[in-house]
Amino acid sequence: MSLLGIIRIALKSLTRNKTRTFLTMLGIIIGVAAVIAMLAIGQGAQKIVEDQVNSMGTNVIMVYSNFSQSAVRQAAGGGNLLTIQDAEAIRDQLDGVLYTSPVYNSWGQLKYESKNWRTGIMGVDADYFFIRDMQTSAGELFYRSDVENGAKVCVIGKTVADNLFGDINPVGKIIRIRNIPFTVTGVLTAKGQSVMGNDQDDAVIAPYTTVYQRLLGHRWRNMMIMVSAVSRDAIHIVQQDIMDLLQARHRGTTSEEFVVSSQTDLAETANSVSHTMTILLASIAGISLLVGGIGIMNIMLVSVTERVKEIGIRMAVGAGKRDVLLQFIIEAMAISIMGGILGILLGFGAARVVSKIMDWNIAVTAWSILLSVGFSMSIGIFFGWYPAKKAANLNLIDALRYE
Repeated sequence: MSLLGIIRIALKSLTRNKTRTFLTMLGIIIGVAAVIAMLAIGQGAQKIVEDQVNSMGTNVIMVYSNFSQSAVRQAAGGGNLLTIQDAEAIRDQLDGVLYTSPVYNSWGQLKYESKNWRTGIMGVDADYFFIRDMQTSAGELFYRSDVENGAKVCVIGKTVADNLFGDINPVGKIIRIRNIPFTVTGVLTAKGQSVMGNDQDDAVIAPYTTVYQRLLGHRWRNMMIMVSAVSRDAIHIVQQDIMDLLQARHRGTTSEEFVVSSQTDLAETANSVSHTMTILLASIAGISLLVGGIGIMNIMLVSVTERVKEIGIRMAVGAGKRDVLLQFIIEAMAISIMGGILGILLGFGAARVVSKIMDWNIAVTAWSILLSVGFSMSIGIFFGWYPAKKAANLNLIDALRYE
């Protein structure tokens, strides 16, 4: 019998009992849909992480003291090892460094007229804006001369601008930070959330000299240094050079007392976690494909039992074992393929719904579709083989006498 004829007989057999065929497909449909949705959501999550890391700036390296390794100094109130001179040395003495900026972080209450807002306060050099690739949506950034003169100027994030000023243009207005007046020179372009989930737009940034002298207490003036490497390829070399320089400048210290990390390290860690979670979720979803395959085997075995006499008659009129074997394998594959196609549509729809609810950009890739369909076809062949083999090996006389 021709292959086309066998396919026609197999499909006709499946349409005899549409409800049972659909219920058999259901395990494959749910499994494929779950795999597609989980992979799409996982890929979307990785894209979000990449965008958030890129929003940190260009080839960024962060340098700070490891306070857990400086217990004695910390107890004495001087756990921070870094100085302004360290930042200057990194900028002036190391090849591969484009920009550096000391960064002081604090919190404080902002006030404009009758409105108040508590937010993070950052003291930075003018180069910080180049490191973080920051621009203004209104007004302008402050300059190096403002840093040198300790000017009481600042730029604010969009979140601060919305909460303090509403629809009013903040540029040129005076806000009070811990009751000290600062002139707003600009509003930063929105960057959204960071990798850690912090709102990058909820901050006020001022010259580090001003923050150091007027807003920080004398006991805790903890500083970090942000550095921009000339290229992504130079990041790891610059990291090691910074570590060597700091140990040379601070005699008696060890590498454990400084942390020199980069956005590349952060991206690799975040992507590794995201990738692991994607694989875990897809693996869990894949279990339902396995269950669906067992369902196919179960129904095909029942079908063989129900159709013993039919198989005997086909053999009696000339069908060989190969024809019977192919018919039942094709039936199992047809169930898997149709279930896979419906599962792809359902999975894509489920991913779109999650995307709308969580405001994520999903990423349904071609390889995830091929993986799911290929897996479902393999399941059809694997779990359909035993029932097909059982049908093909039926004894002709016993089959014809079967009631």
